[in-house]
Amino acid sequence: MLTLTKKEKLLLAVLLIALASMASGCAGTYTKKDTGTALGALTGGALAYGLGKGSSNKNIWMILGVGAGALLGNNIGAQLDEKDRLLAGRTIQQTLELGPDRSIGSWQNPNTGHSGTVTPTATRVASTGQPCREFITTVTIGGVEQQGYGTACRQADGGWKIVQ
Repeated sequence: MLTLTKKEKLLLAVLLIALASMASGCAGTYTKKDTGTALGALTGGALAYGLGKGSSNKNIWMILGVGAGALLGNNIGAQLDEKDRLLAGRTIQQTLELGPDRSIGSWQNPNTGHSGTVTPTATRVASTGQPCREFITTVTIGGVEQQGYGTACRQADGGWKIVQ
């Protein structure tokens, strides 16, 4: 069985919150464990694919990544409640839209004690003409903080979508 440290689980939580907040319309009536499992599988598969690109066993690594991501996402998804995801998503969207580079947007769920921040670090215009922003996001669960990095671009509907 695959065991990860608390820090590794929190890193996955950061990725899950970022992905879930950007795709919150896809969650529908699924439970947080369902959403965590699906997003964990996608994230694990994507990470394993990127890390195993040069390997002759890249398909095996990708399958293992999907499985491990699904298991971890299920566990972390159970820890993050819907309000955590809504607060994080709202903060990410507002900060990317309105905050200048190096500004900090933050959220905290008084019911769970979970909290986080998002900090845009650079703004650029993609070749498609879309504004894109690099950012750092943090999530704190149980007093342990973990960071994640990404780039999001503004979509036609005005929302921000993580592109890497």
